[in-house]
Amino acid sequence: MLKYLLFACMLLPLATFAQPAGKAGKGNPKAESFGEAIKGKGAVTYDQMLKRIEGKEKIKVKVRAAVEDVCQAKGCWMNLVSDKEDQGKMMVQFKDYGFFMPKDIAGREVIVDGYAYYEVTPVDELRHYAEDAGKTPEEIALITEPARKLKFMASGVLLLK
Repeated sequence: MLKYLLFACMLLPLATFAQPAGKAGKGNPKAESFGEAIKGKGAVTYDQMLKRIEGKEKIKVKVRAAVEDVCQAKGCWMNLVSDKEDQGKMMVQFKDYGFFMPKDIAGREVIVDGYAYYEVTPVDELRHYAEDAGKTPEEIALITEPARKLKFMASGVLLLK
């Protein structure tokens, strides 16, 4: 009897390794989580979010969209876009500057949870973002007017595989 008990104790660690991997981001298979842990359930498309914010300055929303580009200095912001070319882009920043995204995720899909809002961005800030994005000095010099931009303050992000 003792040898069966010892044999079972030896198999227990192996059984632990044989378990299927847990789903990242609480219920989102093949996703890497950044910031607060979020679930993908309830996320709307970029275009649906645009309809929800229409006529408002700020909304709480969870959005699934494609990453167009990421800050190449630190990963401290990213731009999300619709799958429709004429919808523009939305700059995503991270709550309390508390986390950053990998710099090589352009073209990947994410789910962001937080607040979408409109804000007037001054010229010096627009130039700073252009520099972070790797724009040329000539492209940066063309930025001469503040712009009302759609932005997003994310408390959590799921980077989908």
